Amino acid sequence: MHVLITGTAGFIGFHVAARLLGDGHSVDGVDGMTPYYDTSLKEARHAVLQRFAAFQPHILMLDDMARLEDLAARRQPDVIIHLAAQAGVRHSLEQPRAYLESNLAGTFNILELARQVAPRHLLLASTSSIYGASGAVPSRETDRTDHPLSLYAATKKGAEDMAHSYAHLWRIPITAFRFFTVYGPWGRPDMAYFKFVRAALAGQAIEVFGHGRMQRDFTYVDDLVEAVVRLIGCPPVQGAPIGTMDSLSPVAPYRAVNIAGGQSVPLLDYIDAIERSVGVAITRTMVPMQKGDVEATTASPALLKALTGFVPTTPVSRGVQAFVDWYRGFYPAT
Repeated sequence: MHVLITGTAGFIGFHVAARLLGDGHSVDGVDGMTPYYDTSLKEARHAVLQRFAAFQPHILMLDDMARLEDLAARRQPDVIIHLAAQAGVRHSLEQPRAYLESNLAGTFNILELARQVAPRHLLLASTSSIYGASGAVPSRETDRTDHPLSLYAATKKGAEDMAHSYAHLWRIPITAFRFFTVYGPWGRPDMAYFKFVRAALAGQAIEVFGHGRMQRDFTYVDDLVEAVVRLIGCPPVQGAPIGTMDSLSPVAPYRAVNIAGGQSVPLLDYIDAIERSVGVAITRTMVPMQKGDVEATTASPALLKALTGFVPTTPVSRGVQAFVDWYRGFYPAT
């Protein structure tokens, strides 16, 4: 296949691109190299991808529609995977406009691009945050998502709704996958586990939000990539649901799919795993939960399993150790 991926200098986009390149596909990678966090890490990810002859990087912002259209017209991708986004619940409290520009306007441009080139499948990243105040445990793709608790979640819901309309109007097969706390090597420095490891190795205390009561359905990045790659070959077909758990739209070739293992881990247990991996006792300061956060996330992986035969299973102990090993290699002075 020839695949166009947005966000290839980002954490998840990098891993998805590396897997597809390793499988023998060609990839055009689009990334704006925005300074939300250290751009040298983004550049290092792209440097790894450029070891593959079939990778073509394109440094441009998603609002540059003319260059996007030129790229798509020349390369005619079979599949588009839209992973570029402004991420993070907490950052959306400080820089809300960035979320509108990236997650809504940027996604609109990708949908317009898909309308023009008619790929076999458009896949785009959403989030577990979209479930907001639904209260359902575990979260199922058929649950209502009408009460987002952060602007980040609201922009992702808006992106899903726009995608559904394009799937209906232009018959573009679209899958939105909802990520649940993805972690692993080459991760984002703003993520909690990254901060915890950095602080532990520096002998600093960490802040634990929610007074240690939070739980997350942690997903190791290799598991997520396996799920995404398998979903590429499962474009939605209107009128062909696979069961009552299917979120397939009745009026469009569109569905949403959770990517997670369905097992919540207490945040304190996750920190314990980090402590064992770094071999350093971690001093913990308990602080209140921040605005926009939820206390616990748990996914139902039933639809993912029905579609792909796969469910993430990497235990936190192994995933955390892999991240710590990468961190020590990438930052040898720590």
